[in-house]
Amino acid sequence: MPLIIIVGAIVGALSVLLVLAGNPANMGVCVACFLRDIAGGLGFHRAGVVQYLRPEIAGFVLGAFGIAVSKKEFKVTGGSSPVIRFVLGMFVMIGALVFLGCPLRMVLRLAAGDLNALVGLVGFAAGILVGIQFLKRGFSLGRSHAQEKVNGYILPIMAAVLLLFLAIRPAFIFFSQSGPGAAAAPVLVALAAGLIVGVLAQRSRLCMVGGIRDAMLIKDYYLLSGFVSIFVVALIGNLIFGQFNLGFEGQPIAHNDGLWNFLGMLLAGWGSVLLGGCPLRQLILSGEGNLDSVITVFGLLAGAAVAHNFGLASSAAGVTANGKVAVLIGFVVMAAVGALSRPVILGKSQRVEKSVTA
Repeated sequence: MPLIIIVGAIVGALSVLLVLAGNPANMGVCVACFLRDIAGGLGFHRAGVVQYLRPEIAGFVLGAFGIAVSKKEFKVTGGSSPVIRFVLGMFVMIGALVFLGCPLRMVLRLAAGDLNALVGLVGFAAGILVGIQFLKRGFSLGRSHAQEKVNGYILPIMAAVLLLFLAIRPAFIFFSQSGPGAAAAPVLVALAAGLIVGVLAQRSRLCMVGGIRDAMLIKDYYLLSGFVSIFVVALIGNLIFGQFNLGFEGQPIAHNDGLWNFLGMLLAGWGSVLLGGCPLRQLILSGEGNLDSVITVFGLLAGAAVAHNFGLASSAAGVTANGKVAVLIGFVVMAAVGALSRPVILGKSQRVEKSVTA
């Protein structure tokens, strides 16, 4: 059995178990939601119901870092359009928070019967298809170059510091007393799950964006099979533990505005193609020493802060007017970046190859 299918099965099972252990419903793992909670915990936004230093995120980074070092795959590179990556990361997060979930949570929501996630999946695939058109026309954010090794240690150290803050709970860190931020699996359980996912995702290159992109672009279904495996195992787990609820209405931490579920994930998918990977993949690459992905993660955090400080994030009540405007602005930004970041010195096949390396 291919490694990616085994990895997907483990991730799906862990996601179900994390919900049973206390994580929010249909949110065993959600990179966008967890980074949003961390942004709130650090005081970057003051939405009191989504503030918590999610140990799963630290686990993803530290797990990927540890296995990359042990396998001699820790290579510190960077310098590929950092400002653009930061901005794209912000808009990917905004799109995800209009939908209310990253690509991984989208699959987990669908596995729990939330049909709004099916609409999001269609939008996500449409965004990837749009992004592929830019790849075919030569889109590139430029080459990365070797950097001083110490730079690669910064994000793993920051992840470890977050775990320290979670343990000692200093007064300058914020913790939700109600809402999704207050629903959490025990710290050691969540951290263990994060470390396992970090290791497995590093070894398998698990990436939802990469899976759909590769299937569309080069008819390679390896990465996509991992997410099919996540869906199947999570679906079975939800059915066994009574967590399956089929329909559009009454889904946890979700809204049923189909148009903006579609458009929010279209924005997230489009931006993720331009960046070379989904939010989970960016965290894993960061643990491997990829400084371009570190910049993207910082952009995701900034996007979470902007989304809640300026009323862009959706809620169970629906999509905000500001959120709709932000998504439309995001489309303009994506189109401009895609049109302007096109080198002319490479042949078409070479440009596409370099854009699909993640």
